[in-house]
Amino acid sequence: MDAVKRFFSSPRFAVAGASNDPNKFGYKLLAWYHEHSLPVTPLNPRAAQIDLPSRSYETVASPSKLPSPTQTSLSVVTPPAVTLALLQEAHAVGIPAVWLQPGTFNDAVIQYARENFAAVVAGDGGRGFEGWCVLVDGEEGLAAAGVPWKSQL
Repeated sequence: MDAVKRFFSSPRFAVAGASNDPNKFGYKLLAWYHEHSLPVTPLNPRAAQIDLPSRSYETVASPSKLPSPTQTSLSVVTPPAVTLALLQEAHAVGIPAVWLQPGTFNDAVIQYARENFAAVVAGDGGRGFEGWCVLVDGEEGLAAAGVPWKSQL
């Protein structure tokens, strides 16, 4: 739970793999941050914005384009081959913490993340049957980090 607390202690968040498709986890994850009133930036190199029912978010193409990467925790919803390159860039710009959603990593990705970030949430743990998931474990993580939130629903 220490990595989860560290992750949610950041003042900003980003979602790599954010999507305009409500059926995809990149959309659901962005919506979760929005619904919990957390400052979030979607990362998507092909879409200029992501539209949620109550707000549109301008995207950035990559971690290096984030306004304050050293103060941003990064949630990842990309395939493992994309995730490794994404993490390399995130590390280069000083992102301190990453949350790798189920299905976003392989052994090489996990090893790189654990060697290069102050906090890594990934793999076994949490309440979800596939491991740590913001959608399942996020509210408990916010509480553990002492982060107040208000539902925007």
